[in-house]
Amino acid sequence: MVAAGDQETNVLAWAGDGGTFDIGLQALSATAERNEDILFVCYDNEAYMNTGVQRSSATPQGAWTTTTPTGATKQRPKKNIVEIIAAHRIPYAATASLAFPQDLLSKVSRARDTKGFRFLHIFSPCPPGWRTATDISIKVARLAVLTRVAPLYEVRDGLHYTMNLTPRPLPVGEYLGLQGRFAHLGDDDIKMIQENVDREWQELTLRAEKSNPTRFA
Repeated sequence: MVAAGDQETNVLAWAGDGGTFDIGLQALSATAERNEDILFVCYDNEAYMNTGVQRSSATPQGAWTTTTPTGATKQRPKKNIVEIIAAHRIPYAATASLAFPQDLLSKVSRARDTKGFRFLHIFSPCPPGWRTATDISIKVARLAVLTRVAPLYEVRDGLHYTMNLTPRPLPVGEYLGLQGRFAHLGDDDIKMIQENVDREWQELTLRAEKSNPTRFA
């Protein structure tokens, strides 16, 4: 668009977690590295849902999918796509959730008004794939944030972190317990997931403190 002299058109790319985390990662990385003037939105429901609920690298550790059934569940943690893209030092990257619409709208506005490559990661439940009732989708999405499984934050220029919400953490079991895809997990499994969530949260807040020392003074 820039080469054609168009300085006004907003270019939006929209893809699921499979197309972002896996299939399209090579092209996505190249686009981010060139700092193309594009807003890329990843709609993350943590599996290849429209082709039958197969595992993707966005699938969380221990989750059931048709390719990681009970007894052979996913053993690797979810890929941290935001950190991968932020490492390209793009102008703007952020996470969002359907359960926090005002935060989402604010981030869309900031991304729209920023030049260069922007990346927005939207966390969204999938009732069939997560084995949940449709009417609790927002509750599940909210619990993901409140248990710190899906933190809300922004990264500018790959270096400057802003935490948008620092909830008093709820036990991760409250989130996992609503989803049939985790029904096979035992207490030790849930304890391990809790430890991983706590560790990831600590690392994230340390980055925020380092990039905004006065805010945390």
